[in-house]
Amino acid sequence: MDQVGDIVQTDQYLTFTLAEETFAVEIVKVREVIDYVHVTRVPRMPSFLCGVINLRGSVVPVIDLRLILGMPSIEKTVDTCVIIAEVVMDGDALHLGMLADSVQEVIDIDPSQIDPPPKLGSMLDTEFIRGMGKREEGFFIILNIDSVLSGDEMASVEAIKAAASRASA
Repeated sequence: MDQVGDIVQTDQYLTFTLAEETFAVEIVKVREVIDYVHVTRVPRMPSFLCGVINLRGSVVPVIDLRLILGMPSIEKTVDTCVIIAEVVMDGDALHLGMLADSVQEVIDIDPSQIDPPPKLGSMLDTEFIRGMGKREEGFFIILNIDSVLSGDEMASVEAIKAAASRASA
């Protein structure tokens, strides 16, 4: 833990699983976690976009994070949930739902327990990885949630949200 005066600094992360791997996002980016609810499909959307949900009157796009990360599509179970995160796109905040196999816990991680993303060569983009967290049982991937989606993918999400908002108005 970093100590500044009498204030001790730790970073908190929400951990979750995708295809039996553990991932994490900064807790400050997470607005809430909800049980899986019916997702309304929108025609002609990219495969990673599951559709939209109504969250207290707001249209929230939902993505299959597994597909974004090159894994097989999520299989819904009793543990499947939707992590509602705030993603920044071109300076604007957007609420985005991300399907997760299960949510584990909120953990405190000292910055010294986070290694930089692995260097995988110039052909592979690892900008979406904020770092590799270390725990007794191994590593977990800390996602840079603002960079998980490419610019084109974010444009698709915004277009679907706009279309769904117009349809519900």
